[in-house]
Amino acid sequence: MDPKTALVVIDLQKGIVALPSVHPMAEIVQRAASLATAFRRHGLPVVLVNVAGGAPGRTQASRALGTPPPDWTELVAELQPQPDDHRVTKLTWGAFHGTSLDKYLRDLGVTQIVLAGVATSIGVESTARSAYEHGYNVVLAIDAMTDLDADAHRNSIERIFPKLGETATTAEVFEMLEKAGSTA
Repeated sequence: MDPKTALVVIDLQKGIVALPSVHPMAEIVQRAASLATAFRRHGLPVVLVNVAGGAPGRTQASRALGTPPPDWTELVAELQPQPDDHRVTKLTWGAFHGTSLDKYLRDLGVTQIVLAGVATSIGVESTARSAYEHGYNVVLAIDAMTDLDADAHRNSIERIFPKLGETATTAEVFEMLEKAGSTA
């Protein structure tokens, strides 16, 4: 783990966690929340991302969603957002495009990000691709993410993510944090 690593949690918000997913959403939220707690304890940045719109252009999927309820964009309480956490509201799939995320991370000297959240093949993968293209070392906490589609989730985990960075379980990320903390 790089000395300056940030956790980026994608779209764990009320409207999205209510959707049916491949893995039990409560477990994904719990693992992501545990990662956030561990990063904070180690004095490392936590970025909490939500989505409040869609990319420009028309798709069948965006027309099918309709009007979301008023609390749709609110982060889930389990993340226990803290004042020092950086918040990013995105309007596209990925957390870098059209946001200040890259500037925020660079200003802190971050060289690596750990990603968690939903949906694996949409928000997480788009953010991972962009992080890779921006030159960050990418770690994907594969048991702290899920998708609405099992095949799409599996494709991201097995085929795409190994090309963009390292995959790890939450337990392995905790182990890397502890090891990095003991050598600092």
